Amino acid sequence: MEHAPDWLSVLPPVLAIALAIATRQVYVSLFLGIWAGTTLLADGNPLEGLADAIEACVQVFTDAGNTRVIIFSAMIGALIAITQYAGGVRGFVDAIARRGLVTTPRRAMLVSWAIGLVVFVESSITSLVNGAVCRPVFDKLRISREKLAYLCDATAAPICVLVPLNAWGAYISKILGDEGLDEPVGVLVGAIPLNFYALFTVAFSLVFVVLMRRDFGPMRTAERRVRETGQLLRPGAEPVVSTEVTAIEPPDGAPRRAINFLLPIAVMVVMMPIGLWITGDGDLLAGSGSTSVLWAVLAATFVAAALAIGQRIMTPRQSIDLFFKGFGGLIPLAMLMVFAFAIGAVTKQLGTGAYVAQLAAGSLGPAVVPALLFAVASFIAFSTGTSWGTFAIMLPIAIPTATALGVPIELAVGAVLGGGVFGDHASPISDTTIIASMAAGTDHIDHVNTQLPYALTVAGVSIVAYLVAGALA
Repeated sequence: MEHAPDWLSVLPPVLAIALAIATRQVYVSLFLGIWAGTTLLADGNPLEGLADAIEACVQVFTDAGNTRVIIFSAMIGALIAITQYAGGVRGFVDAIARRGLVTTPRRAMLVSWAIGLVVFVESSITSLVNGAVCRPVFDKLRISREKLAYLCDATAAPICVLVPLNAWGAYISKILGDEGLDEPVGVLVGAIPLNFYALFTVAFSLVFVVLMRRDFGPMRTAERRVRETGQLLRPGAEPVVSTEVTAIEPPDGAPRRAINFLLPIAVMVVMMPIGLWITGDGDLLAGSGSTSVLWAVLAATFVAAALAIGQRIMTPRQSIDLFFKGFGGLIPLAMLMVFAFAIGAVTKQLGTGAYVAQLAAGSLGPAVVPALLFAVASFIAFSTGTSWGTFAIMLPIAIPTATALGVPIELAVGAVLGGGVFGDHASPISDTTIIASMAAGTDHIDHVNTQLPYALTVAGVSIVAYLVAGALA
């Protein structure tokens, strides 16, 4: 049932976000947000709303893309478990130590930032590879899990949206083409230098966080905790990834070979563009991102198991047992993803994004158009937890508005893309934020609280930049 957009449509996502931050109970908060939304859709009947909330979670799996993302997120646990048991993770850390390549926290963070820059094929893959590679190194050098989660997040979506040769580029180009633009890819490329939030986030994370090592807010507290006490997590924290996955040790006498970790990761990264090429019939921009990610993780897991079995580190039966142990360890993440997708679907039915966009449409002036588009896109993405959903709502509004008011299309598109990425980056109900928490093995709300001041700082600078760009346009 569709719902006429009104101010009540904003309440469910705001409730979920506020409760998650206040209580640190992400699962309960998300479900209560879903329940509130379905109750509104059921004309205020809470019992009917409860039944519909459960059904909304079930309906998540009717979308093949959602199902693939949930499955691959849980399967990452299997990959982590097998590579750890095979001695790959320990071998990689030992290899770095022997060569003296990463001996300081600054170098470790630089490696994390560089991984995000290089692995641009898909935001989830970027975070997961970053976390798998860097978590043991960060732990050894006493860098907080919260800092790793920030770097995973800050170099995932912001990098992916700046590179058109991935699923992000394919999706955005399609929306632009549907709006009647003759050269949608050209407009997307032209919007890259005007996507201030993504560009500033990449620069801020490198210069301020990595090179200068300037921390403030809750992040400073987290870093001090690790340096002074050696506690990688806040006392009482509940990391998204289970210790059953991250604490697996290789058997006694088994070799510690970095190849047992690096080769599966390399296969996963390489398989992503191959999957995009196959599913897109030779066109990377037309491929299916969710299918390609699932294929990549499956291939990497198979290679990891084959390496371990070939070296007689484990038997085929043990590899199957480890697969299910790792998969089961990330069931909490899979449930978070289900709730995140469900609340996104409910807010779409409520018309949350359309309502916020309508509120802003009447107050647009040419000079403030870019900044206002950025702000509205930010709020929608933060409230709904999805940058892609925000793009689908805002780009069809931004393009005709910019055309009518004489604002460059590329500037309007850059503002919407930047706002969508910021809102998604900062929102506790975003799937990319959840995956960054999982990749780093940290408490999800701790990641949100430590990251938010950094994201807000960059967003504030971005708004100023859009005001200047709007005045000069």
